Amino acid sequence: MNITLKEINRLAIPALISGVSEPILSITDTAVVGNIDIHSTESLAAVGIVGTFISMLVWVLGQTRSAISAIVSQYLGADKIDEVKNLPAQAIFIITSLSIIIILTTYPFAGPIFKLYNASDLILNYSIDYYRIRVFGFPFALFTIAVFGTFRGLQNTFYPMVIALTGTLTNIVLDFALVYGIAGFINPMYIEGAAWASVIAQVVMAGMAVYFLIKKTPIPLRLKFPFNKEIKSFILMILNLFVRTLALNVTLYYASAFSTSYGKEYIAAYTIAINLWFLGAFIIDGYSSAGNILSGRLYGAKDYKNLIALSNRLIIYGLIIGAIMAVIGLLTYKPVGQIFSNDPAVLKEFNEVFWIVCAMQPLCALAFIFDGIYKGLGKMRHLRNLLLFATFLVFLPALFALDAQGLKLHAIFISMTLWIFVRGFPLIIKFRKMFIPLAQKQ
Repeated sequence: MNITLKEINRLAIPALISGVSEPILSITDTAVVGNIDIHSTESLAAVGIVGTFISMLVWVLGQTRSAISAIVSQYLGADKIDEVKNLPAQAIFIITSLSIIIILTTYPFAGPIFKLYNASDLILNYSIDYYRIRVFGFPFALFTIAVFGTFRGLQNTFYPMVIALTGTLTNIVLDFALVYGIAGFINPMYIEGAAWASVIAQVVMAGMAVYFLIKKTPIPLRLKFPFNKEIKSFILMILNLFVRTLALNVTLYYASAFSTSYGKEYIAAYTIAINLWFLGAFIIDGYSSAGNILSGRLYGAKDYKNLIALSNRLIIYGLIIGAIMAVIGLLTYKPVGQIFSNDPAVLKEFNEVFWIVCAMQPLCALAFIFDGIYKGLGKMRHLRNLLLFATFLVFLPALFALDAQGLKLHAIFISMTLWIFVRGFPLIIKFRKMFIPLAQKQ
């Protein structure tokens, strides 16, 4: 395999477009809800709190995408794809079953859950209403994510892009129609309309995923037993990623909880800033996905020279893209905030911290790209250990120390910058120590 910019972009650009669709769903909710005529700030805060919790659930169980992709791509590289054809259907069955259990266990306790995020009064009521609708899209979202992992393992990011774009457009159209209403046809549903728009979009995406998987790949969707021989590896990867993602969401939980405790203007400003941070993360995820897909295949083929060449190219591309995003963010600083809110108090807090989000983009690029490479290699244990260290020994101590100085949102985003730095550079160093000697022997 020749690792060229063309080959990387063939996978990265569709993956980028597909990945960006996910934060755009949240950003659309944020922008539309933030401009509601009635209680817009409280509605925006509720969307941010619930979005954080649902993101935690999706990221914890959505790690099936990385595990399926790693196994399928490595078997593809070793020219043994027939040996794992029945694995995706089994993985989808396991993960969707878990999602239904989560609905049954969280739906009755929405109130206590969001009180943990310091939500109260009207914000708490809106959070409960929003969550009790959005949660029904959860199984459909996880199903789609697992199918995306299968496509990635097969070195195909085109069909996931088509599915994601369709879901995004569906969500945007329904957001405006259901939140604000259509005179004479639909009464305004406000925050509940945003929740229904997301659920319907997720159902549409799941239906398309079924169609493309059956029609465009050799992978069957029909569940067959006994379990594939790689199911043990799959479950171990999931468990490692599960612990890793819990650590990741500890970071997001404390960031959300601290910002909520400062007041409604702060949580609203944090919601805007973190959604823009997610947008940057998912733009980089296109190249992270290319690293994930290609590294798995090269590792399966034992092509270590090209594996090193891939990592070198992705470092350069990641730094360039991260710098471009930082510059764009700084140039569009104030107009960006005004898209999401017209509350002067919210915009004041947002404008004071958004520069930190922009400045950390190159660091994010390196961290996310090597995160993808390690997932492709199936080395989830390394990712688990590093994120535990970054969260509990770097982010949380920094957050509590800076918060004690009264820095508020600055404390949150400075701590996140340190967290990102520690997540990225140790992965690069360890990767080169592992594979440069193997490449030199070839």
